[in-house]
Amino acid sequence: MKALLIYNPVSGNRTFKNNLDYVIAEFQKKDFLVTPYRIMGIESLERMISGLSKNDYNRILIAGGDGTIHQVVNSLIRNDIDAPLGIFPVGTANDYAQYFSLPKTIEEMTKNALGNDYIYSDVGSVNNRYFINVASLGVLIDISQKTDTRAKSSLGVLAYYIKGLEELPNMKPFRITLKSDQMNFSGEIFFMLIMNGKSAGGFKKIAPLSSINDGLLDVYIFKKCPLYELMPLLIKVFNGEHLHSTYVSFFQTEKLSVFSQDNVGTDLDGEKGPCFPLHIQNVQNKLRILTNNPTHKSG
Repeated sequence: MKALLIYNPVSGNRTFKNNLDYVIAEFQKKDFLVTPYRIMGIESLERMISGLSKNDYNRILIAGGDGTIHQVVNSLIRNDIDAPLGIFPVGTANDYAQYFSLPKTIEEMTKNALGNDYIYSDVGSVNNRYFINVASLGVLIDISQKTDTRAKSSLGVLAYYIKGLEELPNMKPFRITLKSDQMNFSGEIFFMLIMNGKSAGGFKKIAPLSSINDGLLDVYIFKKCPLYELMPLLIKVFNGEHLHSTYVSFFQTEKLSVFSQDNVGTDLDGEKGPCFPLHIQNVQNKLRILTNNPTHKSG
């Protein structure tokens, strides 16, 4: 059996590389031949994966955070590579991995990746790109792109919160038009989240009703409000109480389109997103995520 191990050497606290020998040794004990690949850039990653055949590996292991998983999954889907994915959540926030209750120690991560049980996961599609956890638009949501890499390494999720507080005075509403079978909306908003998972940016209760494989995306529109209401609103988001806010509209849908004439950033799993218009849809059961958690077994 063969396993491809793709790892990001700068994810999180940058220590996964110190555990490479342990992971490879544990897989070899189970008769796996492990091929490690060190991510050195998106272009080189794409070249490597585009050279694979569909059945080259029995499973693919990804060590990194949401951004790393995002990059690898996009390349795998583009190249029609379909193998169970073993995730080593060693990034800063690891929101996608949290959905599956994946372990936090290298020993338990390795044991999980060696298992044979998995759960199916939807992904979202935006203009022919994919997101595993969240697509977003607005001033506040590109915090992960602006947060200093060194700060994320030393402070973890706290770095996102600090950067978010810095950005609050710069918040300006912008106008969107949204069309879907479930809701049509036109007006000024501060930001919008399209969730596949339950958490984002370390906020664990952003999408409490979300299911990773229900064929639906959970959409949150944070409408224009007085600036002095923003901090109380974010506190509600932190506590999972924003569904009851008059400034938040929520619905679930299979697909939607978003239009805007304003110069507003978009984001997919913490990576820079595409330009408007955005045509977004759910792609059901696209991934198989290895998990030994009994509440998630479905393989």
